[in-house]
Amino acid sequence: MELTLNSSSSLIKRKDAKSSRIQENSSNMSFAKTKPPTYQFQAKSSVKEMKFTHEKTYKPESETTERWEKLHVLSYPHPKNDSSVPVFVMLPLDTVTMSGHLNKPRAMNASLMALKGAGVEGVMVDAWWGLVEKDGPMKYNWEGYAELIQMVQKHGLKLQVVMSFHQCGGNVGDSCSIPLPPWVLEEISKNPDLVYTDKSGRRNPEYISLGCDSVPVLRGRTPIQVYSDFMRSFRERFDNYIGGVIAEIQVGMGPCGELRYPSYPESNGTWRFPGIGEFQCYDKYMKSSLQAYAELIGKTNWGTSGPHDAGEYKNLPEDTEFFRRDGTWNSEYGKFFMEWYSGKLLEHGDKLLSSAKAIFQGSGAKLSGKVAGIHWHYNTRSHAAELTAGYYNTRNHDGYLPIAKMFNKHGVVLNFTCMEMKDGEQPEHANCSPEGLVKQVQNATRQAGTELAGENALERYDSSAFGQVVATNRSDSGNGLTAFTYLRMNKRLFEGQNWQQLVEFVKNMKEGGHGRRLSEEDTTGSDLYVGFVGSKISETVEEAALV
Repeated sequence: MELTLNSSSSLIKRKDAKSSRIQENSSNMSFAKTKPPTYQFQAKSSVKEMKFTHEKTYKPESETTERWEKLHVLSYPHPKNDSSVPVFVMLPLDTVTMSGHLNKPRAMNASLMALKGAGVEGVMVDAWWGLVEKDGPMKYNWEGYAELIQMVQKHGLKLQVVMSFHQCGGNVGDSCSIPLPPWVLEEISKNPDLVYTDKSGRRNPEYISLGCDSVPVLRGRTPIQVYSDFMRSFRERFDNYIGGVIAEIQVGMGPCGELRYPSYPESNGTWRFPGIGEFQCYDKYMKSSLQAYAELIGKTNWGTSGPHDAGEYKNLPEDTEFFRRDGTWNSEYGKFFMEWYSGKLLEHGDKLLSSAKAIFQGSGAKLSGKVAGIHWHYNTRSHAAELTAGYYNTRNHDGYLPIAKMFNKHGVVLNFTCMEMKDGEQPEHANCSPEGLVKQVQNATRQAGTELAGENALERYDSSAFGQVVATNRSDSGNGLTAFTYLRMNKRLFEGQNWQQLVEFVKNMKEGGHGRRLSEEDTTGSDLYVGFVGSKISETVEEAALV
């Protein structure tokens, strides 16, 4: 049954707008950018449920549990080694322009046609808070996203939408600048403690500090209320599409959309790989929380500030007293601080996912959240870079199982990055182990009963990177993937060998990683002919210059 938007917005009718060019990043750093994962879903009938209302969103859990279990149940169990894994592709960061319109619709149309021909399940897009609610509190402009949704549906693809409550700009792969809404920045200028702050007093405008989650600091609303109103507006506007073409909603929970602190900001050269980063707990709201926690356990003197011996952004673990082999991290104080610091992050995620679950329950769409793949210094005892980001993961403390359990509590898919990386590709002095980290997260999600999805952290087009993703999915050491999202759609992706590598990867993932290399002459043994895709669809793509 065809679904239509309750909107008077016209279909694609604008000429291409100027936009920034996506920059390739070839460093060996691994962080997820701002994008995500997912899965195959059944389209929902237009009579499946009544029109969504504000009151229905917040029905008591006891009244909605049965309906939630029926309509938000996992569409298929955790995949085995021979299971099909759908592949999605991230769209450019500036897919919707600052003026609120679809960017380069002709190029987008040709690109979606090519992706469909390659067997891709769907695409992912950021719904930027700084774009949608930029004109004032609760003044939402979804027009550009309406154009995109209609186009994606026309091509028979699925869409993952990220509720992006962070700033775009200042991190690896950020090719354009989309700040937080102007009215929010105005409040920050009046109260700088609304954003994360390091021990030197440097403010980070990427994301509102979780320390003020429950304080009405945004013109009478708390940040959690503002995020919830944004998600509710999205559901009300696109209710007829959610669960159909809109297959997944990923909830942004921090910088780059990841559940973490902004401990390694690249802007202005503040941090450089493989630096340990810095704790972000020095705004007045975080300091107040730390003080209260210290008083609660009778250690008032521990609540005056964060660790004094944790070094600076670019340091290595052994440069500091806190993170060195037998450092403060393993003391009674270190354990106290990390329990509070990581606990606040878990509490933030719990609040946001609880709200998202209430808003989108019964919609038929998957919910997901992203966790960063911070693999540098993983082979040390302290795991310094993970600690400053808020993941209390050390040689003797599992930091990912509590996160996986929290995700499972809300039926949310855990999306993890750096799936394409190999240990042998990393510099020795960084003590990296992306493979070990991914394996730990696979085990944590399996133990918690949480679905796991993945993505690559850096733009890669080579068979080694694609092969690593396939190998990770086939591994018997933990959860397989329910979906994979490839970063990112740009002009380079559609170039000859790069395009063919993607086509082969998509087919391989559909076959559970057991597919053979596709021959350009194979017109009978497969349902996907690389030669055709390369020559026919790529011609269309070349007509419309991509970002």
